[in-house]
Amino acid sequence: MKKSVRMADIAGHLGISIVSVSKALRGKDGVSDELRARIEQTAQELGYITKPESAAPKGFTIGILTSERYLSRGTSFYWSLYERLLLHLTNGKDFGMLEVVSDADERGCTIPRIILENRVQGIIIMGKLEPDYIRMVAGLGIPFTLLDTYEIGMPYDTVLSAGYAGMCEITHYLTGRGHRMLRYVGTLGATSSIDDRYFGFCRAVTDAGIPLTPEMVIPDRDACGVSQIELTHELLHGVTALVCNCDFTAYTVLGKLTALGIRVPEDISIVGFDNYILSEIGNVGITTYAIDQDEMAAASASQIRRRILHPDAPRQTITVTGEILERQSVRSL
Repeated sequence: MKKSVRMADIAGHLGISIVSVSKALRGKDGVSDELRARIEQTAQELGYITKPESAAPKGFTIGILTSERYLSRGTSFYWSLYERLLLHLTNGKDFGMLEVVSDADERGCTIPRIILENRVQGIIIMGKLEPDYIRMVAGLGIPFTLLDTYEIGMPYDTVLSAGYAGMCEITHYLTGRGHRMLRYVGTLGATSSIDDRYFGFCRAVTDAGIPLTPEMVIPDRDACGVSQIELTHELLHGVTALVCNCDFTAYTVLGKLTALGIRVPEDISIVGFDNYILSEIGNVGITTYAIDQDEMAAASASQIRRRILHPDAPRQTITVTGEILERQSVRSL
């Protein structure tokens, strides 16, 4: 059986970049008319088959790109979001194809294989990836959207959870129950979601007349995104509530407090964010702000189809709200 011709084969034959080949074959700007003609001629000579990007009776094949760090725990918020995304793509007669991006490929801006092999008509980037990597994907000319992340100054479609508003709401929930010695648990700068939620925390604390200080932030991960939380009796002296940026962090914090002999919620209250399964499986159910993952997935599936069918449509940002789920991890003072 004859091996199919890839964009990489055309690029190698002409001694040019794959990005140039992608732009030329997708009719995008960024290559001269002369080079475009050479690429198209070579593609024809080598037997390259261009898959149509217009609506097809059997739907589209959508690539889903996410970092290996989001899936390394076996189960995670992003595994759950991915499963819902597959369901909504399938309901729309489309097909989802996952490619996990390694740290090395992300740093090196390596073109995803599903794009190199011309296997997809659109891309959903799920979770934060490096801005240079996102720009590289954008430069390939293939329709794409962002899910649960965004980059300031980048004019791309995205679907977001209401991180700022949700964290503001659940922090107000704590201050309304008498808590004034609060700490935010999350590494600032690690992801746009953590930062957005921190700013929501800041708004609620300020609304309650509580002074903001640098000591109010406790990091929850290292520079590589690996969970790393340092809690001591000295650090927690006088603290009445910990506001965690996500339920995985809240679950980890619960375990560390228990190891220190600190009771939840009798000594310290905890809240999380996402309504991920870990918020329910500990000895103490964690009060959390529940993200509507199903709505996020449905919106993202609809958004990528819109971008494929209408490539020149205005940029679209969709924010999905949630609600507070009360469990046993908070007490009123």
